[in-house]
Amino acid sequence: MKTDNLRVNQLSPETYEWYLKYLEALDSLHIEAYSRFLADDCSVQSNNNPPMEGKQVIMQGLAAYWKTFASLEHDLLNIYGSDSSFVLEALNHYKRNDGKPVTVRAVAFTDRNEEGLVTSVRFYTDTTPLFA
Repeated sequence: MKTDNLRVNQLSPETYEWYLKYLEALDSLHIEAYSRFLADDCSVQSNNNPPMEGKQVIMQGLAAYWKTFASLEHDLLNIYGSDSSFVLEALNHYKRNDGKPVTVRAVAFTDRNEEGLVTSVRFYTDTTPLFA
C-alpha cells in the first residue's frame, strides 16, 4: 500500500490505523484476514452490479474475483468523512495474471457499526483495462 500521495485524511488517528490494516488485508488478497473486518450482515456493491449481501456471500464472491488478477496495491489519494462513514479516493495498482501492470482510479464508500465492523462498502471503478 502506498500512502505518499495522501493529501486529505479526515479520519481520527485510531480509525486511520484501522483502515490501513483493512486495506492491507485487501492488498494481501487473504480472504480470512479481510473477513475479520466485516459485520455478518455486511453488503458490498461494485458499480451498478447487485450488492453481495452477507459475510459468507461476500467472501465467496471476492475469493472468485481475486483469482482474476495476480496482485493489488492501493495508492491512497484522499479520505473524506467521519470515523463511521467515509470515502476513499485511490489509485488501484493491479498486476494482471499475465504480469502486465494496470492502474485504475477508484472510489470506495465505507460504513462501520458501533463495534467498528464494516456494514457496507460501495465502490466505483472501471476495471475494463484489467480484463482487456
